[in-house]
Amino acid sequence: MLFVGTKKQAHEPIKQQSARVGMPYVTERWLGGMLTNFPTVYKRVLRLKELEALESANDQLLTKKELLVLRREREKLNKNLDGIRNMTKLPAAIWVVDTKKEHLAVAEAKKLGIPVIAILDTNCDPDEVDFKIPGNDDAIRSIALLTRVMTDAIVAGLQVRSANAAKVADKAAAEAAAAAEKTAEQPLADWEKDLIKEPTETAGA
Repeated sequence: MLFVGTKKQAHEPIKQQSARVGMPYVTERWLGGMLTNFPTVYKRVLRLKELEALESANDQLLTKKELLVLRREREKLNKNLDGIRNMTKLPAAIWVVDTKKEHLAVAEAKKLGIPVIAILDTNCDPDEVDFKIPGNDDAIRSIALLTRVMTDAIVAGLQVRSANAAKVADKAAAEAAAAAEKTAEQPLADWEKDLIKEPTETAGA
């Protein structure tokens, strides 16, 4: 899930709730092509990480001017890309606070067939949203509440997935143990008996 909310009222709720589930977010300007041209955007993310490593490792080797140039580039990239620095593939869905303001994000998601889940205010087009949640997308309390409810649903889904994965793992382990036990109960073949006897006979000789 990618959380999207660039209006001022959405910044803190988006950052707080996306952090709960370790998912990417966008609270600054939406960069055109963030979804439809993701490979190029991801290259900029890699560049951001490269600049951070360079600045950290070479602060004693670079001149003040070189460090300043690197720092300015890093700060510019960090402002727009920090929220998606760990997003390595397109999201399965996007959560949008204001579809009218985030029309570029909605359009890109629709073009790629990515489901749009959004707060649907009176001035929004319902046809643009796959999963509609009626509400006020201007009031910070409303934004915080609805974003938290959405995140609670994600947490519940992740817990169910984890429980199902554990059940599958337990079943596989039980089947493997049963198979091993069944194999152990089977009588040894003649050639297996010979292999067991050989060391003893050799020692006696």
